[in-house]
Amino acid sequence: MDLFSLRRGGAPLLISVPHDGAHIPAELAARMTPEARRAPDTDWWTSKLYGPIAEALDASLIVPTHSRYVVDLNRPPDDVSLYPGQNTTGLCPAVRFSGEPIYLDGQGPDADEIAGRVEAYWHPYHEALAAELARLRGLHDRVLLWEGHSIASTVPFLFDGELPELNVGTAAGASCRSATEAALRASLEAQSRFSWVLNGRFKGGYITRHYGRPDDGVEAVQLETAQRAYMVEPEGGFEPERAAPLQGQVRALIEAALGALSGRRIG
Repeated sequence: MDLFSLRRGGAPLLISVPHDGAHIPAELAARMTPEARRAPDTDWWTSKLYGPIAEALDASLIVPTHSRYVVDLNRPPDDVSLYPGQNTTGLCPAVRFSGEPIYLDGQGPDADEIAGRVEAYWHPYHEALAAELARLRGLHDRVLLWEGHSIASTVPFLFDGELPELNVGTAAGASCRSATEAALRASLEAQSRFSWVLNGRFKGGYITRHYGRPDDGVEAVQLETAQRAYMVEPEGGFEPERAAPLQGQVRALIEAALGALSGRRIG
């Protein structure tokens, strides 16, 4: 099985959906609880949400096949916590978003297995992501990396209450220029359909923080979407008509960010 798919576009835009994958190899699933084998913490349907947007904008789109339970592509390879003092899940998670165990007793991965998964799954995705950013930087002076995520609206283990529908993160302003963040805020304020927050509980994971280097011409933004905005929770199917309003708003946000990029050249 391929580890990811990559659509290459010509626009100064790469969309990454690192938690879209749900595949768990059979030998690994056999060590997991029955609940975990369903990969319930998948960012359901994010590739279907972003696919039409990527096509319409001629954007690149990278989509993994494997579940975050195999390895979390949006965590640092040394597994340092991105949100110190808050509950979270790790590079090779031991617990689900519910706080319940992923593995049967004594079946979790040891340090050597985790290192092997990083080598086998994590590095190929990041090498492809970095290479695509470099290709796009060869065509454009500035490039936008858009991190598409989704999560259940209520996850008591991770946050209190109900999450806003649109959770935009710019690593507290470090992963993009102030003009880009201002354009995002203006787009959010101009609409009234979806609740939103900027740099709230989810400020951006490893990919946003690591690759977002505005001084080097790469700006990164993460959008964590509460799943009630486009599907019946917890694990409803993809409904194009239900998702259409969200897709329109996400496209408006991306276009606002692209509009804030300056000095672009088309190769």
